[in-house]
Amino acid sequence: MQFGRGGPALLVLQDRCTRAALAAALPSKAAEPLIRALRRLLAALPPQLRRSVCFDNGSEFVRHYELHPLGVETFFCDPHAPWQKGGVENAIGRLRRALPRSTELADLSRRALNQTLARFNNTPRKCLDFQTPAELLHDQLLHLQPEPTFPLGGGNGEKRGLGAVLGEIPAAERGYDGGGGTGVGAEAARV
Repeated sequence: MQFGRGGPALLVLQDRCTRAALAAALPSKAAEPLIRALRRLLAALPPQLRRSVCFDNGSEFVRHYELHPLGVETFFCDPHAPWQKGGVENAIGRLRRALPRSTELADLSRRALNQTLARFNNTPRKCLDFQTPAELLHDQLLHLQPEPTFPLGGGNGEKRGLGAVLGEIPAAERGYDGGGGTGVGAEAARV
């Protein structure tokens, strides 16, 4: 997402399965800060949640090959075919409601950006059977955790799985600040 001509931009990643979004503020659309932010966002995710990224054909993604050591395959949309990554385009449209083009990104605190992302990721979606992206991502992360092989219950021999140990965590308390999945779409171009 671009804010002003040649000024700051917002890198937006969206998981294709859960529709969860990640974002990072960038000083510009230059390739160096973009790939640094992209590596930082993707490296924090488990490998199973960062398999591929689909980019548009902007010059800011020229260093895509630097993601390959993380085990991330990179793909590009056909020229003038933004519908090939329609999920992230839709996410950018939704984020524009809270962050219009007139927003001074330099004045936007990291906390305010995180709150905007939290609202986005905790909004139920019809396409997700009225679940939120944060809930689905949370479930996906739990499924990546191995179940304990030792009894976690009281002295009565009761065994409890990881889900029972963690309990139901309300969406507002999860501290969700990112997403991944079997692949993500990325956008940092003018919208």
